[in-house]
Amino acid sequence: MTHLDKTAGSATSGSAEEFAGEIREARPRDYARIAELAGQLGYPSSPDEIAKRFAGMQHSNEHAVFVAQVGSELAGWLAVFVYRVVEADARAEVSGLVVDERYRSQRIGMHLLARAERWAREKGCRAIGLRSNVIRDRAHAFYERHGYRHVKTQKSLRKDL
Repeated sequence: MTHLDKTAGSATSGSAEEFAGEIREARPRDYARIAELAGQLGYPSSPDEIAKRFAGMQHSNEHAVFVAQVGSELAGWLAVFVYRVVEADARAEVSGLVVDERYRSQRIGMHLLARAERWAREKGCRAIGLRSNVIRDRAHAFYERHGYRHVKTQKSLRKDL
């Protein structure tokens, strides 16, 4: 698993491109489309599973999900949270970012990242990071173009309970 980290700057730096859509917080009516896009990211989910996950985050102001709406269609989403641990200062962590295959390379991901970075600053975070599967070369190049740097390669271990 690769961990990318961004400690300064903005995902929109150097770009005057306007976004012909809206970046906003996710709403319950978005759950079906969020589930569909999660499948494109490799995490098949039902709208009910998405709703349950949102319910688990609804009372925390340290989680956010932003969506990119183009016309009447949800073109992508990004989830971010404040990552708090004993051994390091709090930082924001992007837990998921997906742009529909039909909308990629249209700067939607850049605008979602910029919104997450602004949210992180509002929460007092001085850094933002993310984890990206080692096989996602195109995604790594995208993040690096926006100022994120590779800081660690690690194994991800999990145990079912």
